[in-house]
Amino acid sequence: MSKISIVVPCYYNEDTLEMLYEDMKAKILGELGEYEIVFVDDGSGDSTWEVMNKIRDIDENVKCVKLSRNFGEHSAILAGLSECTGDCAVTKQADLQEDSTIILQMYDSWKKGNKVVLAIREDRKENPVKVFFANWYYSIVRQMVNKNMPKGGCDCYLVDRKVIEVLERLDEKNSSLTLQVMWVGFKTDMIYFVRQDREVGKSRWTLSKKVKLVVDSVMSFSYAPMRIMMGIGVAFDIIALVIAVLAIIEKLTSDTLNQAGGQGWASIVCIMLFGFGIIMLMLGILGEYIWRTFDASRNRPPFIVDEVNDPRKDRENK
Repeated sequence: MSKISIVVPCYYNEDTLEMLYEDMKAKILGELGEYEIVFVDDGSGDSTWEVMNKIRDIDENVKCVKLSRNFGEHSAILAGLSECTGDCAVTKQADLQEDSTIILQMYDSWKKGNKVVLAIREDRKENPVKVFFANWYYSIVRQMVNKNMPKGGCDCYLVDRKVIEVLERLDEKNSSLTLQVMWVGFKTDMIYFVRQDREVGKSRWTLSKKVKLVVDSVMSFSYAPMRIMMGIGVAFDIIALVIAVLAIIEKLTSDTLNQAGGQGWASIVCIMLFGFGIIMLMLGILGEYIWRTFDASRNRPPFIVDEVNDPRKDRENK
């Protein structure tokens, strides 16, 4: 009989964890057969760890993993996948914005032979500004990274044990785990759902984290920024060549440049400042690639597990 693991990354989710467990218990846990829930505390500063252990005390199928500090959601998910024991694993957000029943649909799709099942947002009942920027991000990903990225995007997915083993071997940092899942290339299916607005708790998905995700997604899976730099350089060379030719023609025909005296210095300064800005931008892009190479060479783990509470192992040790 197959076993499914449900990996739940948690960061300041003390208000939603018990509600999440009760929702899954009412809707899906009785229909899954053998299951395992892996809660991962990603360095929360509230009572998230205590709440997840409270749930563990009433359900022996719950495993609690505590990271030594906040490593980010993708590292927390990877830690959960590394600790889970199921034949397949599905990720679940702790913010109650995804209907738990989609796990049943994804599990059924896996049983049909699909190694990866993506939960695609068919619609989002959230703030229009938030939805706009989310769609913009997925548009960038489709154009520069992976043309197969669905328009609604996905944060929830089911992966087979073979896929989990591949993800563990990749051991990538400063990357997008969702894009890694799509990159592996196994047989993939898609399940569609409507993402609800958040009603309980406060989102910790800050603007800086969103910007980092955009940069990580592009830098880790595409060399498009390098080609853009080359294109800008070629364009500037062509513009400079045209200006030089026009200046020579002007000198040979009317020589109005010398007659104008000091006129035109403001435009020259603007052009120089703009050019320096382009150069610094290009150096910054190169620096992002170089830093990622350096960070990978240090071989630091993407996460550090501080503590694991597993009722079944505790019982076996006794």
